[in-house]
Amino acid sequence: MIELEGVHKSFDRPVLAGVDLVVPKGCLYALLGPPAAGKSLILKLVSGLLRPDRGRIRVAEREIEALTEIELADYRRGVGMVFQNNALFDFLTVRENVAFPLRRLFQLPEREIERRVAERLSRVGLEGLEARLPSELSGGQKKRVALARATVSGAPVVLYDEPAAGLDPVTSQRIFELLRAEHQAAGATAIMVSSDVDRLLSVADRVGMLHDGQLVFDGTNAEARATREPVVRQYLDGGLEGPL
Repeated sequence: MIELEGVHKSFDRPVLAGVDLVVPKGCLYALLGPPAAGKSLILKLVSGLLRPDRGRIRVAEREIEALTEIELADYRRGVGMVFQNNALFDFLTVRENVAFPLRRLFQLPEREIERRVAERLSRVGLEGLEARLPSELSGGQKKRVALARATVSGAPVVLYDEPAAGLDPVTSQRIFELLRAEHQAAGATAIMVSSDVDRLLSVADRVGMLHDGQLVFDGTNAEARATREPVVRQYLDGGLEGPL
């Protein structure tokens, strides 16, 4: 389970102002909101890349904001993340990119690393592309490599930041279907951020929406689609913008 309690975070302005959020174990949670609402910020806080100014973040009973840097390094072994820009290493092959977290975070025999990488690449349909560099891949293929890398360690928590950004509608749909299938197979607890609201709602178990530093909605897909809450309805209908 992922739990945020009274979480505040500011930069040049307040972004999160007392967010309370609970993601049940094994849930694929869709996090919605206008631009600059703090969606990606929550992923960085949950991953331990940033610390809150105030409030508590618990993941599987661990108080993340209270961990030391050494403890955070250990915690991150259990967190997979798909970044918006993929964050692939240009100088590494597909195989080497996917193997990177296994080599960096775990002490595994090379045969086991090769087995896990091959299994992941098969799951995302990239067999035969193991030796290619990222520059030789399409946008959809890069997303698949990023997904394989984020899940190769079997992390119990996976965070997706705009996993289909920049893709055409057909490729985007395939990526979301792949993400849903992967989630069902692995059973991880996941938070997914995407501006593709319709596709995001089609794969998520629960939905939350951020606005003005607060979580203004939390519920099932059916409840999100049926809500008459003005701010949520305006966002779902495409008429809500973020701050300038």
